[in-house]
Amino acid sequence: MITPQNIFRHEFVGLQVEVADSTHTGYIGIRGRVVDETKNTIKIEDEEGQEKVIPKKAATFNFKLPDGYEVEIEGKIIAIRPENRIKKRYKKHV
Repeated sequence: MITPQNIFRHEFVGLQVEVADSTHTGYIGIRGRVVDETKNTIKIEDEEGQEKVIPKKAATFNFKLPDGYEVEIEGKIIAIRPENRIKKRYKKHV
C-alpha cells in the first residue's frame, strides 16, 4: 500500500499527478495520470488523452495516492532512475 511515508519506494506509473510549480510556467497546472517515468522525466496523459513530458528537475509534483492523500514532491529529489529510486534510502521528506 502506498502511503505518504513510503511513496518514494513505489512506482509512480498509474498515479494521478498535477504539476504544482515549475521553472517553466507552461508546465504549471498540467494534470493527469502518469504513464511513463525515466530518470529525468515524467510522462503525463491529460484528460484529452495527450501525453506531456515534464522534466523532473524543473517541477514540483502533487501526487494523489489511491487512498485520497495528496503528496507534494520536488522533482529534483526523485530525479533518479525509477528502479534505483525504489531501492534508495531517503531522509524523511513528508
